[in-house]
Amino acid sequence: MTAARPIIGITSDLVERTPGRWSVTLAEAYADHLARAGAIPVVLPPIPDQASAHAAACDGIVLTGGRDPDTTQWGVPVHQRAVLMHPIRQRYETLLLSILRERLPQKPVLGICLGMQLMCLDAGGQIDQHLPDSLPSAHRHRDAVHPVAPEQDTPDWFVHGDVASNHHQGVIDPGPGLRIAARGDDGVIEAVVSAQRPFYVGVQWHPERTADPRMGLDIFKAFVRAVK
Repeated sequence: MTAARPIIGITSDLVERTPGRWSVTLAEAYADHLARAGAIPVVLPPIPDQASAHAAACDGIVLTGGRDPDTTQWGVPVHQRAVLMHPIRQRYETLLLSILRERLPQKPVLGICLGMQLMCLDAGGQIDQHLPDSLPSAHRHRDAVHPVAPEQDTPDWFVHGDVASNHHQGVIDPGPGLRIAARGDDGVIEAVVSAQRPFYVGVQWHPERTADPRMGLDIFKAFVRAVK
């Protein structure tokens, strides 16, 4: 990349504002943090036929948070407590991930919350669809702040700190090609990275909501540096 501000595509959601009328939505904090990190944020509407064009046009991609993936796509029944993401959004983002993996593996990608889970599913990993079934501390991940710590041999911008989380599902196996980069103090996988791709990073927390800049804005800055 040149010194120009890179164009970063941000995935968005579909919300039914009134019956039969759907809107493309995005929490403003994602765009704000990317702009503060030195990028030009661009909202990507979930149009599956445009996934290839979106991947090619952007210098990097951010996969945002959202509702739960429909795991039947990967041969796993859906948990009764799952609240599924819109099927068009899932089709778009899983197609986008496959295009990035197969055609554009050098393009930087940052996955946040749902985004990290989709990255792991795309890699052949597995998720726990309802952490409260087996994790006594699951409530600490639901609209709460909790500590995370980096694993060994992870990027130096992963540090100990408190993060803002809001999820009831979690990654239990990141899949081939991805390794665990950070965990919560209860063992929950909080970040994954690819050893083969230059910047392919997922975080389970929400850096755009995290007060500590080391765990928030600095994640976006590291991503934008990789794009440049």
